[in-house]
Amino acid sequence: MAAQYAIEGTTAKGIAASVERGVSDGGLSPGDALPPVRRLADTLGVSPGTVATAYKELRQRGLIVTRGRGGTVVAEVPSVASRRPPRVPQGLVDLAGGHPDPAFLPVLRPPSTVTPVYGSHRASPRLAALEEMTRQWFGRDGVPARHVTFAHGALDCIARLLSTELRPGDAVAVEDPGFHHLLDLVPALGLRMVPVAVDGEGLVPDALRTALRGGVRAVVCSPRGQCPTGAFFTRSRRDELVAVLRDFPEVLVIEDDHNAEVGGTAAHTLAAAGLDRWAQVRTVSKHLGIDLRWAGVACDAVTLARHDGRMLMTSGWVSHVLQDTVAGLFGDGAVRALVAAGEEAYAERRAALIGALRAHGIRAVGASGLNVWVPVRDESAVVNGLRTQGWWVAAGARFRIAAPPAVRITTATLDVNRAPRLAADFAEVLGDAQATYGG
Repeated sequence: MAAQYAIEGTTAKGIAASVERGVSDGGLSPGDALPPVRRLADTLGVSPGTVATAYKELRQRGLIVTRGRGGTVVAEVPSVASRRPPRVPQGLVDLAGGHPDPAFLPVLRPPSTVTPVYGSHRASPRLAALEEMTRQWFGRDGVPARHVTFAHGALDCIARLLSTELRPGDAVAVEDPGFHHLLDLVPALGLRMVPVAVDGEGLVPDALRTALRGGVRAVVCSPRGQCPTGAFFTRSRRDELVAVLRDFPEVLVIEDDHNAEVGGTAAHTLAAAGLDRWAQVRTVSKHLGIDLRWAGVACDAVTLARHDGRMLMTSGWVSHVLQDTVAGLFGDGAVRALVAAGEEAYAERRAALIGALRAHGIRAVGASGLNVWVPVRDESAVVNGLRTQGWWVAAGARFRIAAPPAVRITTATLDVNRAPRLAADFAEVLGDAQATYGG
């Protein structure tokens, strides 16, 4: 290992992120050796298993390689691709993916004809009809919609905003636990993650204040349907967070409202509070179809100019064929009714599982969105135990930095009649784990 770079962290996620930061900023170069598992564990004061898990994740992502007696070294061409979730074993009920129920997604109907144009659409990147629909979409929830633009999905937009606003080594405040793809994206951009604790109402104000005082340049959060906990901003929490943010007007606040139509709760957004630097991103993947790689963005004038300026140098615009398809769905009354039915069903399914778990004395949260978050002591024991019962759920390690262990259960396709059986199986697995690990 390069002598000048010291790996940090007290969790597998934190250790892996520290190594990735070293690779991204040049502190660790291709071929540099990493410490043996036990030596690094002793240095950091963690268990060898924690370091082994971090190294396993880094190997799976192509950042490091193990050469037998040659030890573990940084890969010659390190990959910064997001980690893929484990493949769902055959025959299991998949409750790990975070995807919507296809029964509540409309059939996609692209335009039947596309008229050829001379040149490109760089001079008019947005269809006027969809731009107006987007303004109404944001305006419905009090989000200022004077400046709107489009992107190829939420992560595409967030990556562009962060890369135009920040420089390698700058700090970004992220939710902990939070969206695993975002937790991979931030260090991949050469940025430093600062975890901010989340409770049932979203970001904890005191934790956010600490992060801001530490020098973060941007904050990324979800106003509702937070992944993985389902937290959402209440009006009072939103006001508390705004009071904190007003002392740091230069910080860019990015809200990812990806569950805007199926979150199951009202919007109390930071974007509606009149901050100096802000952007809110909304996608259609969760309520119109995962193949619709389109996002609407509302933001301040400076952020709009930086986003669109960078986009013009890369992809240029979002396909007008895709825009036309989205506009057609937005204007379809039958589609709106289907989406509303989905939002109602998702709320019933979340509540059914939370109630069934509560009946067994198991605490779970999931006030909005498509998932339920269940704190546990040993993620692997629960995931493997439920696997033997026919269920496949997601270990919480992918979503955490410093937050305590948990598992994420996607309830979007879990019929309410099956919730009691899952809860009973969960309770049995916890009982087995308690007996095995001595309570």
